[in-house]
Amino acid sequence: MKQKCMLFIVLFFSIALPVISNAASVDTVEIFSNGMHRPIKTVVIKPKGYGEKGKRFPVVYLLHGAFGAYANWVQKVPHIQQLADNYQMMIVCPDGGSTSWYFDSPIDSTFKYETFVSTELPEYIDANYASIANRKARAITGLSMGGHGGLFLAFRHSDKFSACGSTSGALHVTVITKGYGVEKRLGDTIANQKYWHDWSVLNTIENYPKDSLDIIIDCGTEDRVLAMNRAVHEKMLKLKIPHDYIERPGGHNFLYWNISIDYQLLFFKQHFIRMLP
Repeated sequence: MKQKCMLFIVLFFSIALPVISNAASVDTVEIFSNGMHRPIKTVVIKPKGYGEKGKRFPVVYLLHGAFGAYANWVQKVPHIQQLADNYQMMIVCPDGGSTSWYFDSPIDSTFKYETFVSTELPEYIDANYASIANRKARAITGLSMGGHGGLFLAFRHSDKFSACGSTSGALHVTVITKGYGVEKRLGDTIANQKYWHDWSVLNTIENYPKDSLDIIIDCGTEDRVLAMNRAVHEKMLKLKIPHDYIERPGGHNFLYWNISIDYQLLFFKQHFIRMLP
């Protein structure tokens, strides 16, 4: 049967009727992308209290890094379910195609992760989960490549997200020409120079959206991408873009991200308190 709309295949679920949870629970679903004509695996973390009549939750979309996958956050940051409970939010972790950089590739039509994460994914979550279907209740962030994705997508789709972040973000893709797949998504650095320039977060932020964003950026002081983060921070100051910027000891690894995610999600919790009645 041909699909004319999004196909939803639930791999892991409880029962059809709502069940009130006393602790966070995790679904793994496959969400069919019409743009890419294939299913994309996604983790959905539901906080305790999910299933209570009339109760709906804000959502943080949490992206993985290069060569990572959808299950990285839930597998490598064991307390993330507790954070969902504590902050009463859903956390959604889509697969980013290893090295998609969350772009709609201009040279490879099978990579349309900007469309998937910014549009298809929120539509699926709002249609199938007890989320608050409003930009005020959506934030997006991630680590490394996912940090780039969090800021890139929020600036370009502020009608969908009201807050964004990056932890250890690789925020200047213009200089990442080998080894991390950017060239596979954007193509030749000369022929496609505009993409290489405009789609680097360091330059994307020059076009501040009409809808305001709450922004948090953090990076470890021993991280190899620290210079990129400092450059974005300094440019945001110059452009007078309000944001929180944090440096703390740590490198480009899950030892650091196990700590940084606590601060990121607390930031978004405070954001949701301000934004939602």
